[in-house]
Amino acid sequence: MKNQINIITLGCSKNVVDSENLATQLNSQGIKFVFDEFNYNSKTVVINTCGFIKDAKEESINTILEFAKAKNEGKIEKLYVIGCLSERYKADLEKEITEADKFFGVNDLKEIVETLKINYKKELLGERVISTPKHFAYLKISEGCDRTCAFCAIPLIRGKHVSVPMETLVSQAEYLAKNGVKELILIAQDLSYYGLDIYKEQKLAELLEKLSDIKELKIIRLHYAYPANFPWNVLDVMKKRKNIANYLDIPLQHISDNVLKQMRRGHNQKNTLELIKKLRTELPDISIRTTLLVGHPGETEEDFEELKQFVKDSRFERLGVFSYSEEEKTYGGENYKDIITEKVKNKRLDEIMQIQQKISLELNQSKIGKIFNVIIDGETDEYFVGRTEYDSPEVDNEVLISKTKKLKIGEIYEVKILSAEEFDLFGDLI
Repeated sequence: MKNQINIITLGCSKNVVDSENLATQLNSQGIKFVFDEFNYNSKTVVINTCGFIKDAKEESINTILEFAKAKNEGKIEKLYVIGCLSERYKADLEKEITEADKFFGVNDLKEIVETLKINYKKELLGERVISTPKHFAYLKISEGCDRTCAFCAIPLIRGKHVSVPMETLVSQAEYLAKNGVKELILIAQDLSYYGLDIYKEQKLAELLEKLSDIKELKIIRLHYAYPANFPWNVLDVMKKRKNIANYLDIPLQHISDNVLKQMRRGHNQKNTLELIKKLRTELPDISIRTTLLVGHPGETEEDFEELKQFVKDSRFERLGVFSYSEEEKTYGGENYKDIITEKVKNKRLDEIMQIQQKISLELNQSKIGKIFNVIIDGETDEYFVGRTEYDSPEVDNEVLISKTKKLKIGEIYEVKILSAEEFDLFGDLI
């Protein structure tokens, strides 16, 4: 077996950053590592888990069990588990999966590094080995969340909101830019809250100004803004700075006042509609990505019909849906009965996605004949694969470009759209 460490990352982009920070520590001391979910040729495996919802937890547990089996068979020697699932269920996991050598929480980077018999180097926190293609990277601007949404366990796992100081983020972004990153994706549990804890006011707009001054960054993208108390001065910066994408990921979860109240979201239908109207008025070309939650306790058929009409009327460029799963120790888990059946939840999820699929096709067809700047992410046998500024990696549409000329990964090209499907565009190089 190769004397290397395999880092497996499950869950969201925040976990991606955590895994990359671990890899940075390994890399600084010449330790070989890979990011490969299916790699059994490494002596040591570290699994970075997700513990957010039922499906994610099941995927994490199944992955741990798979590599526990591999350890029993002698394919690997050491198995360590980190991340959200491990943070939340450490005691239970230690009892049930004894093959794992040790479990660590979300803030135990120093401990996992030292367990791997490596000297922890605090001075490396501004540096990053990235696991994504080298032209884009995630920048985590804060950790934790102060919101009290009934269905969400993130505050229990990640703790209270803690903003990263602005000068630290700028330094990290400069480091990434100098190492080839052209697209920077800002992530957090709550972008809207950034700065309130350390600066006593929302500072996302100021942070964006400083980041957009970094000339190597051609695209800056915003993920996971919270709708309540959205910092409106961010829109002014987005309008002025060309390298800030006309893109906003802002999970709305629902539109029914009844459900939003049950969810303890802090915004209502009126606020939500005003938010969408202002976003589209101030930035007519904006691509809005949102996430919805169906099957929450208290969601009636009338509430769901209201949600369906909201999706039809709003015509979101990008939309994801997940169904409610009861999470212990959350407000919902402690105070609500999860009486909506899985069959009904899945039916509602499918109905929303069918509506969105039609909307996505119509919006994509409206792009036929237009020219977009496209950043190239990779290639297949037939196509170069890229994205417009209106699409984030891994979750949004791709642009497939015929291989008539050789294109460079990470470069930006003008592409004319020739045809469209529900979630893909097809084009040729100009």
